[in-house]
Order: sequence, then C-alpha cells, then structure tokens
Amino acid sequence: MSDTTKLVAQTRTEFGKGAARRIRRAHQIPAVLYGHGTDPIHLALPGHATMMALKLANAVVEIDLDGKVRLALVKDVQRDPIKPIIEHVDLIAVRRGEKVIVDISVHVVGDAAPETIVSLDAQTVSVVAEATAIPENVEVSVEGLRAGTQILASHLKLPRGVELDVDPETLVVNVTQAESAEAVEAELAEAEAEAGIEREESDDESSGDASGESSDTE
Repeated sequence: MSDTTKLVAQTRTEFGKGAARRIRRAHQIPAVLYGHGTDPIHLALPGHATMMALKLANAVVEIDLDGKVRLALVKDVQRDPIKPIIEHVDLIAVRRGEKVIVDISVHVVGDAAPETIVSLDAQTVSVVAEATAIPENVEVSVEGLRAGTQILASHLKLPRGVELDVDPETLVVNVTQAESAEAVEAELAEAEAEAGIEREESDDESSGDASGESSDTE
C-alpha cells in the first residue's frame, strides 16, 4: 500500500454519548489518535471520507489537524450493530518506514482434488510490515491439493519485507477427505439406532411389500 487518504480533522472538546451523537449528526465520526508516548488527541473526522478509507482493512490515513499532517494506522473501528454507522475510530500514530504488527486475512483460491473438503483453520495471520506497505491479504492456493494436505503459516508466500508474527507451525488450511453419501447414511442410521429412533419404510420398500402381498393373494 503506497497511497494514503488525507482526512481533515477537528479537535474535539466535548465528550460523552451526547457529544458523540451531535458529532455524528454533523456527519462526522468521533476518533482518538494515540501515538509514540504522547497524550491522546480527541478528533472529529469527516464522515464520508472516513467511511471510504475504512473499506480497506488496516487502513493508513493522513490526519490533517490544523495544518499539521500525521500518519496514522486505523487500529479499531466501533460500528453500530444494526445501522450502517461508524460510532468511533481508534488511530495509532506511525511514521513512514516504521514497522507495525497487524492481522491480515487469509484468502483461499483454486479448487482442491475431487471429494475433498478444504477447511480454513486460520481466518487471519499476524504479520510485521511497514506501516505504508501492509498487504490487504495473503492468498493460499489449494489447486489440485489432495486429502491429507496441510498448509502451515510457514508455507505462506508473503510479500517482500513482510514477516510472520505467529508460530510457523500454526495450521492455516487443512484438506481432508469428504465422506461418501453411503458413509453419511450409515452414520445417520447408527446415530438413530443409538437414540432408539425407528426409521419409516421408504416408498420403494412399501410398494415392494404391497406387490408381494398381492402376488400371494393371486
């Protein structure tokens, strides 16, 4: 990531739920900027521009406050559980070239071998990257992989300059054998038997019995 979005911010002097509601009614978003041992700075960010910037995970933005521009990493976003509203944003001040620890998502691509199941055991992995070069995600190809294949964190192909910050033996993707329809049916029958559930006769079985009785009568 090389481009950053500039957000022209204002200093907040009012706090609390009432103040936050007033800020949001003015189409702004309450935020706090932390960084490098300095006191937190309470901000009001432009609503639309901030929402657009936050479409990317681990967004890095330029905060323009009274003409002084600071680089910041979006660390936490609090959203309304029902409405499409951002309630608050936590920002961490960073410097160009500074390395940060972030979680990036794992994307599985390709199709594994037939009759297999691909399980994504780690939705994200923690990495160390330069603040202005954080990858959006890491792709894992499962194309043609057979049952029994496991992809560990150490197998991930990360961009140059990006390093893992998790145990290299962490299981990320697991490819297992899919159960056949017969095996699933047998397991279901066994479970029903253990629970004392009697299965109803199928239509084929019922019609077979009926035809047999008719034959005997004749």
